[in-house]
Amino acid sequence: MAQRDLGDDKRGRSLTIPATRLTRAEVAEGIALAEWMDYRRPAVRAECVNGPRPCPYVSCKHHLYLDVNPVTGSIKINFPDIDVTEMEESCALDVAERGGQTLEEVGAIMNLTRERIRQVEVSGLERLQAEDFALDLEDAFTS
Repeated sequence: MAQRDLGDDKRGRSLTIPATRLTRAEVAEGIALAEWMDYRRPAVRAECVNGPRPCPYVSCKHHLYLDVNPVTGSIKINFPDIDVTEMEESCALDVAERGGQTLEEVGAIMNLTRERIRQVEVSGLERLQAEDFALDLEDAFTS
């Protein structure tokens, strides 16, 4: 398997765990833990904006440590080589609030290459244009 060129950053590739590989005990533990975390997890951005960082709520959809595929239920661990407490950036909303990131900066935050970030950006822009979302947005700001 070819190694990605990460410059000085030698983080490993993301790791995907298919939902079918989880044992019943792991699923039950995950459900119990999710209920416990949901009870304590902030419900809105205002409740978490000044919260602890790195964010301990990995089940939040804005957390950068892992992603859950809503269709297959598979879990993608974006940073398998580090503990969640070692993350410099853990919340996508914190990153978005700062704005103005280069492709390299976004790549480092997401554990992806600059080229993959560029591809995702192009795909997102094409989807917005296809749905005329950009025109609706422009109308909202010019009216």
